[in-house]
Amino acid sequence: MHKPRKEMIAETRAKLTAAARHAFGTVGYADASMDDFTAAAGLTRGALYHHFGDKKGLLEAVILQIDAEMSERLCAVAARAEAPWQGFVDECIAYLEMALEPEIQRIMLRDGPAVLGDPWNWPTQSACIRAMTDSLRRLVEDGTLVDIDPEAAARLINGATIHAAQWIANADDPKAVAPKAVKATKAMLEGLRARDGAAAG
Repeated sequence: MHKPRKEMIAETRAKLTAAARHAFGTVGYADASMDDFTAAAGLTRGALYHHFGDKKGLLEAVILQIDAEMSERLCAVAARAEAPWQGFVDECIAYLEMALEPEIQRIMLRDGPAVLGDPWNWPTQSACIRAMTDSLRRLVEDGTLVDIDPEAAARLINGATIHAAQWIANADDPKAVAPKAVKATKAMLEGLRARDGAAAG
């Protein structure tokens, strides 16, 4: 019995994405051979071109996949916190700590920006800014934060954490840089709290 076309397409895309993700995460985008990962997926270059256009299109698909996984992990981190503000801080710090993970470090923070340009222009950024804006709006409304425009704060925090994560990922010694970035980020975020923020949570 033949599988439905939609299911076959999804399977082909999943195979190519998985093979490319492994290659990009181990040898890097520049050294990843399209022939190698299409062969690993049991497919042809033609399948790659048909579904993703080119190697760059495949990198975009891999980045979307990893970004979704990162978002899920960060939401879980925030949900474990005892108070909304602590959850927000924990989420920001967890993002920086992810910059120490080899796959995220190489694909999301080094090769991604080098190939696709400034992460600020990636499609995933709009959703990230909206989610962060909503979180900050609630924290302003409940008095945890100073009276600040939530979107402005979200864009500043997002920019700072992306830059800090790239600093970690591109450092000669990421493990030495990460604690510095975490400490500075915590201090920056603490500056946004209202004076009675401790009582508010």
